[in-house]
Amino acid sequence: MSATPPEASDAHPRFAEALRQLGLGDLLPRVRRFPEQTRTAQEAAAAIGCDLSQICKSLIFAADSVPVLVLMDGASRVDLDLVRRELGAEKVTRAKADVVRETTGYAIGGVPPFGHATKTRVLADRSLLAHDEVWAAAGTPYAVFPMAPETLIAHAGGTLVDVRETAA
Repeated sequence: MSATPPEASDAHPRFAEALRQLGLGDLLPRVRRFPEQTRTAQEAAAAIGCDLSQICKSLIFAADSVPVLVLMDGASRVDLDLVRRELGAEKVTRAKADVVRETTGYAIGGVPPFGHATKTRVLADRSLLAHDEVWAAAGTPYAVFPMAPETLIAHAGGTLVDVRETAA
């Protein structure tokens, strides 16, 4: 029997359980749920009242048809060519919604940085380290949680990379 009932958190139940299994149950009370969805980085930043770059986007791409998770700050875009080179892949594309759900167990807009249905390779853009704390989805488009970026990247099993799109 778990010490904290699943309904005690605003996180998705699967993500709440993942936090408990990782020894991060003390994070559950810090999960914030909003009445309006926070599917996009802009919506999340506005709801939280933080800078757009303090949002950690969890994005699934297909690298030669193999899912890969890229963690990116909310103010930036992923450069697919840099991801391709980083992975040594022929082709990198955005994963379709069904692949995202199958890979992570969550819908687009609520994908957390860890606690997924299947293990995938994780690339974390160095831009996340510019903040003491970042906010990421807690398994639903309505819930987010704060965490130090180094800790978040470590729990995600991420490799630090530079895959942010830069102005031409």
